[in-house]
Amino acid sequence: MSRTEVPPGTARAVRVRAGDLVRVIDVEGGQVGDVFAFTDSGTEPAEHHSAAHTRAAIDRLFPAIGESFVTDRRRPILTLVEDTSPGEHDMLIPACDPARYAALGAPGHRSCAANLAEALDEIGLSFTGAVPQPINVFMRVPVGEDGRLSRLTASSRPGDAVTLRAELDCVVVLSACPQDLVRISAGRLSPLAIETVHNGGTRS
Repeated sequence: MSRTEVPPGTARAVRVRAGDLVRVIDVEGGQVGDVFAFTDSGTEPAEHHSAAHTRAAIDRLFPAIGESFVTDRRRPILTLVEDTSPGEHDMLIPACDPARYAALGAPGHRSCAANLAEALDEIGLSFTGAVPQPINVFMRVPVGEDGRLSRLTASSRPGDAVTLRAELDCVVVLSACPQDLVRISAGRLSPLAIETVHNGGTRS
């Protein structure tokens, strides 16, 4: 097993093979994370996890245990295999970006969109398309009877984790969301971690 620490407000990318397990851990509790997944092919990946295609495939807002996240080509890329958190996650809200913070009066603020580009660059990859809608782990966005969305503070506890199985060779990026102007994360920003386990043993 290998572990990658994701400091508050930053992102890290890991390469995994089909069959590997990827565990996303909320180290201190109450921290939202944006998860992105791209097929691992070439220096500029094109196929990626798609929230819209996933919702269409599973007929729900977020997969249940045993169900898969799919790509924009409708292929399973990650499967949710375990969740020790309260189970409150989101695939409706886009990644925070410079325009979002400019609208909130904080130009230059770190964002998940910029974090994604930085994390991919660190492993020699780039993505020039529109930022994919992420898998927002530990993010509470209930839908009211009137269809209105609420953004509530994350209820995940220290050590809570979501475990995903890679269905394709892929690059997984995790951003410890830097949003501190809207209280989607509890208290101060805190770290996340990624643990990967190769299906045949330890992955270096």
